[in-house]
Amino acid sequence: MNVKKNDIVVVITGNAKGKEGKVLKVFPEKNRIIVEGVNVVKRHTRPSQSNPQGGVVQKEAPFNASNVMVKDPKSGEATRVGYERTKDSVSGKKKVMRVARKSGELF
Repeated sequence: MNVKKNDIVVVITGNAKGKEGKVLKVFPEKNRIIVEGVNVVKRHTRPSQSNPQGGVVQKEAPFNASNVMVKDPKSGEATRVGYERTKDSVSGKKKVMRVARKSGELF
């Protein structure tokens, strides 16, 4: 799965095509994600101690991670994600960094 929490992503298919948002939660075992402001559904909640009023609540529902692409930090367009091995200049340890395929920008 190329998408991680707090990534800014662009929806490439479905009803929300073209929308952008921040990834709130990732479910790698199910290949699903929750994106802020995308796939918002209404849930009717029954009154409880935590919510004594009850009523209709809007919240984001998970959808398949294949429907989004990571937003390129340089150009702002949707891009594929690659991985590159780099050496840390301070500690000298090897690290695996993600790289945007469109611009070559590390993130």
